[in-house]
Amino acid sequence: MEKDRVLAFSDGVIAVIITIMVLELKAPHGAEWSALIKLLPVFLSYVLSFLYIAIYWNNHHHLLAASERVSGSVLWANMHLLFWLSLIPFATAWLGENHFSKWPTALYGVALLAAAIAYYILQLTIMRAQGPDSLLRRAVGSDLKGKASPILYASAIALAFVAPLVSNLIYVFVALVWLVPDKRIERILSEVEK
Repeated sequence: MEKDRVLAFSDGVIAVIITIMVLELKAPHGAEWSALIKLLPVFLSYVLSFLYIAIYWNNHHHLLAASERVSGSVLWANMHLLFWLSLIPFATAWLGENHFSKWPTALYGVALLAAAIAYYILQLTIMRAQGPDSLLRRAVGSDLKGKASPILYASAIALAFVAPLVSNLIYVFVALVWLVPDKRIERILSEVEK
């Protein structure tokens, strides 16, 4: 299958995910600033989740740009990732509506952890499909951020029951780490084009 179809389908699903999240932002009841301030937790959870979805969209694009072909196993691994990403709007809504309390914070971390694992599985599946000389394998290298993120998510999930604020700060930290552009795949692709 052509990777362009996988990219187009994934882009559509991610666009729907973002749309669902923004629809959870309801106008406040009242015309005072205090009414708007009450919605701050909902807005902050939306911003964090929007960042995560944007990070996944960006990295997914680079992942498939380094792919030469798409196999059936890659298709299923991609669907696995999209499944977990599609649960982020639910976790986001529960987190914001309940002001970052322990159970919503833990569930949000589970959604992030599952998406990170699914992304890693997709990455491995693409590398296996391309063989030992995979461009992606050369680009990814040791993948420190990719290996550290699940550990941080798991720590945050455990901490959610004793220090939900710390857990949420860990989620913000991981998002900020991933906001720094990762040039590994772009570098390998530009070397191949030369």
